[in-house]
Amino acid sequence: MAASLSDYLAAERTFLAWIRTGLALAGFGFVIARFGLFLRAAGLEHGGSRLALFGSPWIGAALILLGALALVWSAWHYIRLTGALGKSEAEIPHRSSLAVALAVLLGIMALALAIHLMPAAQAAVQPIQEVHMSQGNGIVTIASRHSVDETVQRLEGMLAAKGVKVFALVDHSGEALKAGFEMRPCKLLIFGNPKAGTPLMLASPSAALDLPLKILVWEKPDGTAVLSYNDPTWLQQRHALPGDLMGNISVVEALAAKAAGF
Repeated sequence: MAASLSDYLAAERTFLAWIRTGLALAGFGFVIARFGLFLRAAGLEHGGSRLALFGSPWIGAALILLGALALVWSAWHYIRLTGALGKSEAEIPHRSSLAVALAVLLGIMALALAIHLMPAAQAAVQPIQEVHMSQGNGIVTIASRHSVDETVQRLEGMLAAKGVKVFALVDHSGEALKAGFEMRPCKLLIFGNPKAGTPLMLASPSAALDLPLKILVWEKPDGTAVLSYNDPTWLQQRHALPGDLMGNISVVEALAAKAAGF
């Protein structure tokens, strides 16, 4: 039985529907991957959080790969189908070369995007793996993607943009050098906002021992720059701070993560 023009148009409509499906999968995967990075940068996610499942860069990359496969498969299936239809009716146009080229191109782009996100997926989980609390003393340490100086500059820029006052920048390694000692880069940034810190000290005067907030940026023996700061939960327990004021000090987590490049 000879294939009709409507058969070819139906095949092309199906093909275009598969292209939309592939693009939707890839787009949704990209959103999920970036949402995971946003959660980590905002300090809203911790090691075992359920949010990690829905904001996982690995899941996002997998969806992008699935979208790429859908696009490539749809192009192959369309070519095969129109080829079969063409054997029964050669006078009718066999296929849309532009649609085939578009599907293959989009498939390659989606695949490239997935490959691009793989390092981001590894980097996004790295801070969670390297975040540790030292001997229960409430010190949180995370790795930075930048050098000590670059990390400090990023912190200063973010604080200035938010109108947060930098009370002091203590260059421990610089002072050590003046005293004749060799020390890996180590800088302490002391910052805060009286509008945020004063309510904490009014609620618990002992909080003044740990305020203003501090972030220590230092270099490990392997050359990796890291940031250390007091865990807000630990500070709350240490000074019996009310829960409704925790937002005043938990900002340090988001600042550290963003300065580290996550």
